[in-house]
Amino acid sequence: MKIAGLQTAGTPGDVDANLHELDAACRRARAEGAELLITTELFLTGYDIGDAVRDLARRDLLSPARQIARDHGVAVVLGAPEDDAGACYNSAFFLDDTGTVLGRHRKTHLFGELDRTYFTAGDRLSAPVAYGGLRIAMLICYDAEFPETVRAAALAGADLVAVPTAQMEPYEFVAEHLLRVRAWENQVYVAYINHDGDEGSLRYVGRSSIVSPSAAVLAAAGHGTHLISATVDPRAVREARQANPYLADRRPDLYGPPPPLPDTVRARYPRTAVAATPRFGDPDVHRQVQVSMGRRTQHGCRRELRGG
Repeated sequence: MKIAGLQTAGTPGDVDANLHELDAACRRARAEGAELLITTELFLTGYDIGDAVRDLARRDLLSPARQIARDHGVAVVLGAPEDDAGACYNSAFFLDDTGTVLGRHRKTHLFGELDRTYFTAGDRLSAPVAYGGLRIAMLICYDAEFPETVRAAALAGADLVAVPTAQMEPYEFVAEHLLRVRAWENQVYVAYINHDGDEGSLRYVGRSSIVSPSAAVLAAAGHGTHLISATVDPRAVREARQANPYLADRRPDLYGPPPPLPDTVRARYPRTAVAATPRFGDPDVHRQVQVSMGRRTQHGCRRELRGG
């Protein structure tokens, strides 16, 4: 399958302008033979837009995006905020080429004061979506900086990990180096699609890329608006796992449950019991999303306690 990623500055706070850009990107991606378009983190609204993100999360953001996917016959991994019963989530949705919602991921690892002020952390990983002969997992930005998340996706059978992101300075090394490591150590494709330009107090690093299971960079952007693309082949995943059998050679019997955090590490979130196996979402995502996105609440999104 040929996939594409849209690196852009977008128009912070202007959903209509971003929908217009999504429409143009889907049209171009389809014309170039892509079957899946991946957007940036919180593409529809922007990321560093203050309280406005909570207000926009209560709007019906998905319906027009679903129509765009349907109009162009292109699947979309779409970054957008989501309101659910007063909690605001930094989410990514998998829309198929008919506009049907096949999957949803709520960002599980909140980065910095901005994330923790406006969003509630997701409490589980999203199960990979089966589409076009691939199994596609979704993570969001900081999620992918933890080796356990991409490893869990690989063990769940993912061929491709789609990562909408909003990576800012001075963390260029994440985009340039870390994602190649994630692809290599798990033998999966990784599509890391970033914002560019300035937004609020942030300056984004761009540098979106699509990386193969053998850590080869198949497509990459520098700064500016770019539509990058590459072909994802599940046979390459199988071949990489034969040549580099990290998954088969693991020794989980030696690792055991994670030890307590050392005193030198200060936890940002209240700790909960560690699940024996990764927690994946309910497969009936379409029903859940339609219910949650249809809700209206009076008080908006719950604020997380600020970490230190």
